[in-house]
Parts: sequence; C-alpha cells; structure tokens
Amino acid sequence: MSMIAEQQSVGPSRRGFLSITATSAVTAASLQPTVKAEAAAPTIYNLDSGVKYAITKDSKGSYYPQKGDIVAIEYTGYLSNGVIFDSTHSEGKKNVLLFKLGSPVVNDGINSMVSEMRVQQKAQAIIPPELAFGDKGICLENGECLVKPGATVVYDIYLKKASIPPP
Repeated sequence: MSMIAEQQSVGPSRRGFLSITATSAVTAASLQPTVKAEAAAPTIYNLDSGVKYAITKDSKGSYYPQKGDIVAIEYTGYLSNGVIFDSTHSEGKKNVLLFKLGSPVVNDGINSMVSEMRVQQKAQAIIPPELAFGDKGICLENGECLVKPGATVVYDIYLKKASIPPP
C-alpha cells in the first residue's frame, strides 16, 4: 500500500480537514445574526468664543479648572488637512505641558477649551484662526510656515491634572 493510501485510510487528509473546517466556519458565520455596530456620532458643542468641540473621553471628575489654576495637558495639534504641526508626544518633548490657565503660554483657543473640560477628560477642538495663530500663523524667517496665516486648527486635548496655584 502506498503512503497516500495509508493516509486516506486513517482519516481525512490535511487538505480535506482544512476544506471541511473552512466550510463549517462559513456556515456558522452565516447562521449568526448580523449586528450592525453603528458608532454614535459625538455631540458637537459650540463655545461663545467660537471654538467647536466634541468630548472623546468623558470623565467622572467634577473639577473644572478656573483661570489662574495650574493645569497639565497632553495635546496634538493638527492642520485642517490632518497634518500634525505640534504635539506633547513629539521627539524631545515631555509628555505634558504645564501652564497657568489664562496665560499666553498657549493660544486663546486652548485656554478657552481647557476651561470647559473636567480633569481626566479628552476632547477634540476646532479652533478658529482668531483664537489660534491669527494672521501671523507660525512661520519661519525663510517664509516657510508650519501653520499658515488665517488657518483653522484642530487639537486633541487631554486634561491630565489641574490644581490651585500656591499662594
């Protein structure tokens, strides 16, 4: 008896086993009810300042930072075409940005957005040019611009911590 005949007499071949398994899997999948997972669209909020935002991760915290508080945020800044122009996670940077809320360390749009967030909350904010980098943009001396003048920018912001400043 040949080797092939011995394998067939013992049981199905590996090819046959794979064929039967694949057929069983397709049959089982077709019998299961189809569930459409529709992600709910986030609610878009509008601030009086002109910033539009959506909460991407809510928080159970109840503390909203006040002007003058020290806050720690993680952020990524995007142009409207999706290109990243700045991030706390870029090479050579620390993981958080500490600043006094309301100070000129960040643009007015970030100040406005962070003051509406709770600690441990994440949001995506669309910041109009007048609250971002205005008519100046962020340009180098040679004329090349990271953010063009008059550009609307998008930030993903995570409010990591907030505290009352020392007296």
